[in-house]
Amino acid sequence: MKVQELSGSEVIWNSYDQNGKKWFEAEIDLMGLDVVKCSDEATGKYLRKLFKACCQNNSEFLSHWKKYKVDHYLEFPLEWGLGSSSTLIYNMAGWADVNPYHLYFDVEDGSGYDVACAGAEGPLLYTLGDGSIDLSEIDFSPAFKDQVYFAALGKKVDSREAVKQVSKQKPDSKLISKVTNLTNKLQDLKSLSGFESWIDEHEDLIASYISKTPIKKERFQDYWGAVKSLGAWGGDMILITSNKPQAETSKYFESKGIHTLIPFKDLIL
Repeated sequence: MKVQELSGSEVIWNSYDQNGKKWFEAEIDLMGLDVVKCSDEATGKYLRKLFKACCQNNSEFLSHWKKYKVDHYLEFPLEWGLGSSSTLIYNMAGWADVNPYHLYFDVEDGSGYDVACAGAEGPLLYTLGDGSIDLSEIDFSPAFKDQVYFAALGKKVDSREAVKQVSKQKPDSKLISKVTNLTNKLQDLKSLSGFESWIDEHEDLIASYISKTPIKKERFQDYWGAVKSLGAWGGDMILITSNKPQAETSKYFESKGIHTLIPFKDLIL
């Protein structure tokens, strides 16, 4: 995110995709943080909500009556669903000099994990407790990482709506304990077959909780590897494993209408 100070009393906002093409623009008046004009009403309303939350968390933010030109750039296709909203929140928190988690919980209803990822330099463990966050970086570079891929499904899922649905049924302590044990177990896996068994167990556990069919059983029953839903389940991205050459793996998913296959090492630094 690039911010320039100019003379005036408004924010000129431009959002660009990974190819430098503008996909959203807006003008926000600083007097009442009203969106004077924008190219998408829903995005404009969300941006106004975010600016108001920044000002509530830091009364000095935008108090000097200057004009700001803000250019926000994505480094990945918007339809991949890799956290464009959480990255925006993290960047806005940095500009407004506020706590990114406080800002997140003022505008969203999720766990805050995606904001932690936006500021992370590598894999991490995240635990949200009662009024507390436990965050720790871990070393996750398994020997089988060359047999792990991410695939973009091209089906954008509204994560906010997914959070609302899940929030209707809070997980009990038994389920939380099972998921925690699985997370801890993941760090010790040494083989691809062990990782695939882990994925199947995790998918079945979450599927039972949210009353949804695991995506492999729903769309890829004839696939030879494991398939794990990510994000809002069944939408943006999946993680897959394969003990076959990448070309053969890509051919299978292309036959299913999926043309973006990303090796683990190309997406996870």
